[in-house]
Amino acid sequence: MKKFLSLLLVLAVLPVALLVVITPMDSQKQYIFGLISIGILCLMGLSKKRSISVIMVVMSVLLSTRYIYFRLTQTLHFNSEIETILGMGLFLAEVYVWVMLLLSYLQTVWPLKRELVQLPDDMSQWPTVDVYIPTYNEPLEVVRDTVLAAQCMDYPRDKMKIYLLDDGKRSEFAVFAADAGVGYITRNDNAHAKAGNLNHAMKLTNGELICVFDCDHVATRIFLQATVGGFLKDPKLALVQTPHYFYSPDPFERNLSVGRNIPNEGALFYGPIQRGNDNWNATFFCGSCAVIRRSALEEIGGFAVETVTEDAHTALKMQRLGWGSAFIDIPLAAGLATERLVLHVIQRTRWARGMTQIFRLDNPLFGRGLTIQQRLCYLSAMLYYQFALPRIAFVTAPLAYLLFNLNIIHSSASLVFAYALPHLFLAVYVNSRLNGRFRYSFWGEIYDLVMAFHIALPTMVTMLFPKRGKFNVTDKGGLLNVGYFDFSVVRPHLIIALLLAAGVVAGIVRACAHDYFGVDPRVIVLNVGWGLYSLIFLLAAIAVARETRQTRKTIRIDVDIPVLIHYASGITSRSQTADLSMGGCRIVAPDDRHLKDEIEAIELLLQSGAISIPVQTVASDEQHIRLMFDDIPLSRRRELVRVVLSRADAWIHPPKPQDNPFRSMLTIVRCVFDLFWLTWKSRGENRRLRAQQAANVAQEESV
Repeated sequence: MKKFLSLLLVLAVLPVALLVVITPMDSQKQYIFGLISIGILCLMGLSKKRSISVIMVVMSVLLSTRYIYFRLTQTLHFNSEIETILGMGLFLAEVYVWVMLLLSYLQTVWPLKRELVQLPDDMSQWPTVDVYIPTYNEPLEVVRDTVLAAQCMDYPRDKMKIYLLDDGKRSEFAVFAADAGVGYITRNDNAHAKAGNLNHAMKLTNGELICVFDCDHVATRIFLQATVGGFLKDPKLALVQTPHYFYSPDPFERNLSVGRNIPNEGALFYGPIQRGNDNWNATFFCGSCAVIRRSALEEIGGFAVETVTEDAHTALKMQRLGWGSAFIDIPLAAGLATERLVLHVIQRTRWARGMTQIFRLDNPLFGRGLTIQQRLCYLSAMLYYQFALPRIAFVTAPLAYLLFNLNIIHSSASLVFAYALPHLFLAVYVNSRLNGRFRYSFWGEIYDLVMAFHIALPTMVTMLFPKRGKFNVTDKGGLLNVGYFDFSVVRPHLIIALLLAAGVVAGIVRACAHDYFGVDPRVIVLNVGWGLYSLIFLLAAIAVARETRQTRKTIRIDVDIPVLIHYASGITSRSQTADLSMGGCRIVAPDDRHLKDEIEAIELLLQSGAISIPVQTVASDEQHIRLMFDDIPLSRRRELVRVVLSRADAWIHPPKPQDNPFRSMLTIVRCVFDLFWLTWKSRGENRRLRAQQAANVAQEESV
């Protein structure tokens, strides 16, 4: 009965929705209609109810569809072939954005907050688990703590086996695995990269469940207890995925002046999107921090090897056969983010190529086994990585008029703005309401623009030749002693930014002398505003290429642990840590003894016992002492991993403040200002350094 009433309501509303979309208006009436719509939306925004959010989504969809209908029926008239090509390209880019808006609403408007399923008290009922840690060319310093953290997971020893899957076939890894007491598996070739490595291990192990960690992802102690229970409750559950949390900053967080104050790039996907996917049984396997049922993998022939994104493709194959999936929205493991922008570009290019391969080779829209909602969730992920050409079209479109006097939108400026304003305002406002703690307004444009010029060609080539390309491993654990500006990554951005700046200047000149040039000043104002808007985001994307120094091998985490300080004189003092890492710590100075007496070791006082660690003093003042750990035995390092990286609450932090679109835009403008200020400042410092060097040389010559 409830479904019947819902159907009647939809049928009753459809004619009204159709009228909203297709009713033509002149610019004055459209302005009034748009402003009324915006006013209603703002009033509804005062309520936090989920039902109000759904109504706001419907309003946004209707006004965005109205804008697309207006563009289709009133603006696609051109005077030349070049205008037709550029105008149709821009329109198709807008259609792409409209489709992605609809799909994103489907994914995020009904997020599922899944509860943990407890394991039974009788441990004999707990399933056996094989923990796979695949590695290829990563250094042992990165992999070691991942293995030790896996050993710290609270799970019966007789039901958990850990395997280091070394596709690099390195002797030091075999020695470490033997010393740590974990299995070591290698193979004769590297066929199918990571997927082949995992499939090879499946043939040599027999656990009921398979837990996969990338070699830089350290698990918390409760990882298995928080994820395994669902497999006992639901025999058709094939996959439990947890978020990829990164305890080191990504290039955006590290290189932008305000980067640490905004949600990181992956927060939206590992928050509202995956929770929304979970609501439709379309959770994506993300390659790490996940548990998979072996029988489900065996039914699809193992991890997918047809594409370079074996993870998402594996989940798609299992879901086609009716297996279930789940997403637990709690960070239960943490890893290293990409250290350089160029590495970030390489990684994302592989993801874009892999999702394009799935789109071509195993398109979710076709074939059996998936619900409509599952197909659309996967379609959203695959279409997202086609953003390159639309982004480039949007950012370069104003140049057509400003530099070449081409009209690619056949309409008056006031009418275009009247239709575009409510469409854009509602889209930004509603997305901010739904996802504002996970993705701040306008930041998605920066993330996409950084990548757009680099993935455009790979995605087009892959769309035509889906079997080209190979799996690339993302380097982790690197250091950077000197900061620099990576021109190679943003060279196309700089070129377009210069063209936009020239176009804006040309537009301002034409606007000031519009009588002489015989042009409509409102059209120029619209294009100059569009050009400035694009230029701001291009400059913000360029600012990410200003690589900052990264000299710390291990990331420090704020944690308060009691310690004993052992001095060379034999005196011992009590204190506590201010922060702690796998390489050192900062402790609160209990008195001024450290200024006179050498510190030889510290002793961490843990609930499980004490760990004594030899140290060297790096720096000290009246408030704090900075210490660097000397080499410690493997057993002590395992306990240190348990304390620093494997605590149950290690990666649980309060969410970011709710997004404010206006404040978010000002933050981006600040990034642009800081780019110019820091560039000017560094030039001044370089001049002073060169002058000092010249003076030193002159002094030496005089002597």
